[in-house]
Amino acid sequence: MGTEEATTSVKLGDINVEIIDRGKGRPLVFLHSAEGIAECEPFFSCIETSTRLIATSHPGFGRTDLPAPFCTIDDLAYFYLDLFDKLQLRDAILVGASFGGWIAAEIAVRSTAHLSHLILADALGIRVSKDETEVEIQDVFTLNPVELERRKFVDPAKWKRNHSELSDDVLSIIARNRESSALFGWSPYMYNPLLLRWLHRINVPTLVLWGEHDGIASVDYGRSYAAAIPGARFDLVPDAAHLPHLEQPARFATLVAKFAGITPALS
Repeated sequence: MGTEEATTSVKLGDINVEIIDRGKGRPLVFLHSAEGIAECEPFFSCIETSTRLIATSHPGFGRTDLPAPFCTIDDLAYFYLDLFDKLQLRDAILVGASFGGWIAAEIAVRSTAHLSHLILADALGIRVSKDETEVEIQDVFTLNPVELERRKFVDPAKWKRNHSELSDDVLSIIARNRESSALFGWSPYMYNPLLLRWLHRINVPTLVLWGEHDGIASVDYGRSYAAAIPGARFDLVPDAAHLPHLEQPARFATLVAKFAGITPALS
């Protein structure tokens, strides 16, 4: 069953939120990358055996409403804190990938009241270098499509999609995800100038995972992310680039489960 077919919706105020909410046990909340949740089912299947799996489409992504005032990463962080309140989450494991990792970090510097563990996978969101000419995060909107896929995946051919074979609904979601990525991450590009200075506020066990071949944000960038969070661990995911939860779902689930103390459903 594809992830698109497994979603339902909940209301948060006036916002219709597309959500996966299934299973029992400790809640594990997954915040998706700019690609959305459509390809994440293999990871979800590996991780959900002893958890309550929760995965939503961010506002403006997938089939979740985009409220007119929403235009910054702050809006997304506070949106999720309100959603965690509505879902009455306690001791939740928060996992964020790429753009979703940025949101997860922004949530955690504001409040960890709902959280037991934080896992950031190839997270965006910070600026490390003081040299303004240094490119720390590759611009996905201007890269040649072939080069972009090469930087995102170890095996780009495996992930190539024939858009002529996709439904209008799927194409609409792809376009919507791209538009919303630009809305929230355009200027400055994919980082918050203030986030790095506040990462010291994260006070739950934190694991920073990084695809060893990430061509969007380097391994050194990932190590700097981890170094700014008190007590954070840093681990590489072999045979993966920028999206290890897609390329190595079982291995990624094992690393998350071991760190958070849960049992993954691995075949």
